[in-house]
Amino acid sequence: MALIECNFFSESLGLSCSMNVILPQNTKSQIGMEGKAVNENAPVLYLLHGLSDDHSIWLRRTSVERYVSELGLAVVMPAVARSFYCDMKHGLKYWSFISDELPKIVQSFFHVSPRREDNFVAGLSMGGYGAFKLAMAKPENYAAAISLSGALDAEKRVKVWKSQEMTDIFGDKVTGTENDLFHLAKKVSKLDSGQIPALFQSCGTEDFLIDENRAFKKHADKLGLKIDYEEKPGVHDWAYWDKAIVRSLQWLVRKKLLDIPKNPR
Repeated sequence: MALIECNFFSESLGLSCSMNVILPQNTKSQIGMEGKAVNENAPVLYLLHGLSDDHSIWLRRTSVERYVSELGLAVVMPAVARSFYCDMKHGLKYWSFISDELPKIVQSFFHVSPRREDNFVAGLSMGGYGAFKLAMAKPENYAAAISLSGALDAEKRVKVWKSQEMTDIFGDKVTGTENDLFHLAKKVSKLDSGQIPALFQSCGTEDFLIDENRAFKKHADKLGLKIDYEEKPGVHDWAYWDKAIVRSLQWLVRKKLLDIPKNPR
């Protein structure tokens, strides 16, 4: 695998940004793992961070580079500050950045596939919200989305935290807007089945976000929107997410959304 820390300029944000990128590489003599790569543009997973983290956190807290080594999968980990992946009411346009500008930048810098069937998004906590938001607001761009301990009810986050920060992000209203995942789920559920991204949702049974994860799954069930859902013992921490990202990658393979490539002999 190759690991690149990339610093670049965002027109949407008007500032310099950072992302870490894992790129697949055919290797046989690395100790402890064998790297594999496809012979064309690689499939790509956009892996999103939580509220208090940045583009480095997945590499610092998990072994995600090792986990994807046999999958021939590129992984893009961008920094979006505490934006909740939104065009903030009073702040920067992080939704425009993450949903439109970033994929174009990534495709211009690296040999990754632009095809919907090769693009996936996953994230934890705030990033779980961002992953489902991307998939449901832009279903034409992603084959699958994964939410780990997602902060899926933005309206509830605003009401519970009662902070100026949340108001600056979301404004005075979330329900029924593009920032409301329950609203987006209703819209995407009306699409033909082939147009709906595959969805995987995971949360720890002792996580403080478990109730809103259960509520979102119940809402999806009522809509007929299929979500592969799991609950496992655990809290809102990296011990849970390190294992959950492994299960998530296995889910992509099991759903035949991602193939394990064979190295050339």
